[in-house]
Amino acid sequence: MKKSVLAAGIAGLVAASLVGCGKSGTTSGNGDANGNITVISREEGSGTRGAFVEITGVEQKNADGKKEDMTTTSAVISNSTNEVITAVSGDNNAIGYISLGSLNDSVKALKVDGVEATAENVANGTYSVQRPFNIATNGEAKGAAADFISYILSTEGQKIIEDNGYIAVAEGEAYTPSDVTGSIVVGGSSSVGPVMEKLVEAYEKVSEVKVELQVTDSSTGMENAASGSYDIGMASREVKDSEKEKGLVPVVIAKDGIAIVVNKNNTVNEITSEQIKNIYTGSVTGWSEVK
Repeated sequence: MKKSVLAAGIAGLVAASLVGCGKSGTTSGNGDANGNITVISREEGSGTRGAFVEITGVEQKNADGKKEDMTTTSAVISNSTNEVITAVSGDNNAIGYISLGSLNDSVKALKVDGVEATAENVANGTYSVQRPFNIATNGEAKGAAADFISYILSTEGQKIIEDNGYIAVAEGEAYTPSDVTGSIVVGGSSSVGPVMEKLVEAYEKVSEVKVELQVTDSSTGMENAASGSYDIGMASREVKDSEKEKGLVPVVIAKDGIAIVVNKNNTVNEITSEQIKNIYTGSVTGWSEVK
């Protein structure tokens, strides 16, 4: 009996250590969805995080009147969409946010203010947690970069975007192969990455251009596009004025929802915008306050 009590105590200490202040990684709690909320957030520099905190009000003005990301310091930090999904699917008490186009059946998307997270509801504007997928070049795109962008905005490119669960934004004409050759580097957002991979694969079948895809994050995508390290940068948010001042020319290629996800064992099925803000700023810490 003493051994059992000791083992249980050690297990409890290990579980408690998994949720640290700003801890990076994943968690494997097995709560009953009625305990403390495990807040999963993306890393700083993530376009998904930038869009999420702005839309939900987690970004607030500080005492100096400057906008500040007020995400709770107890949040577990994940560095990609897949990391968020893994963390949430492994913790009954977790909540996270991911690209709607990356949603799978290992987690559950909550209704937000009574509206389901679907591509249709993003397109008709009823689902409020949504953002653009942008690409950007340093100055007007030329050569191979311009040709690839024309493919993305073509009928074929926009169909690929729709087929992968995102919302098309252009009613382009059919792509006409050109005699452009060479290679380009496209890099940035891990949320844009999956659909960009599909676009690259299809484009290379009808073009002589080779595309190298580097998945990092939105801020890196914009920085490297401005510096010339990337021919095309990717961002899962609006391109900032400060980035445009460096010469970046943005192009919206799709719209995407941000799904608020919980463990499939969680009995909560919907949440309000106010509750999302309160959870991510740390003023609501238990699932009993959400139900």
